[in-house]
Amino acid sequence: MRLKASVENDASVLTGELGAASMVYSIVKRAFEIIFSLALLIFTLPVLVLSAIAIKIESSGPVFYKQERVGLQGKGFWIYKLRSMRTDAEKNGPQWAAKNDPRVTQVGKFIRKTRIDELPQILNVLNGDMSLIGPRPERDCFTEQFEKEIPGFKKRLLVKPGLTGWAQVTGGYEVTPREKWEQDMYYIQNRSISMDLRILLRTVWVVLSGSGAR
Repeated sequence: MRLKASVENDASVLTGELGAASMVYSIVKRAFEIIFSLALLIFTLPVLVLSAIAIKIESSGPVFYKQERVGLQGKGFWIYKLRSMRTDAEKNGPQWAAKNDPRVTQVGKFIRKTRIDELPQILNVLNGDMSLIGPRPERDCFTEQFEKEIPGFKKRLLVKPGLTGWAQVTGGYEVTPREKWEQDMYYIQNRSISMDLRILLRTVWVVLSGSGAR
């Protein structure tokens, strides 16, 4: 992917701007997210099955969908989700999801509000493309667009993307891409085990209340 080279060219600022993430932090975080993700996958399997049945009953088309996103150092990977939109949602090209998006199905509204549609990304965490906590991964086209509008946007790619993140538990649907970027950069510069645990706990509240950003 063409983003990779430009991100690697910024490697010289990684240590200065982010600080050297300790080896202990990296090892502990990875070990925790593997154990937690396996437990979460087992615990939520009935929910995934019921959601898949509901999606299939409501509309024709696949239950799951995959989409290429930009990950660590600009490397592309396939992200997995439960389908929450109509199958022709992007017949006019890529579109930024919005609150009360008319492309979202009735079942889709529920699984998006409760974040159930994101559960298949547990597999992305287990295979190492994503982390439990980190900036949410964007598509290539939006990453390029936001880099033009928000210089430095690609610095989000200096860490693994996450299943949930600081921006998701502190903002709502109305937050702008710039505000999300600022929240992501705050996390990147201050990340720690305690902050990760705080984000996980706040994610539980977001899921139960249906608030927070996507």
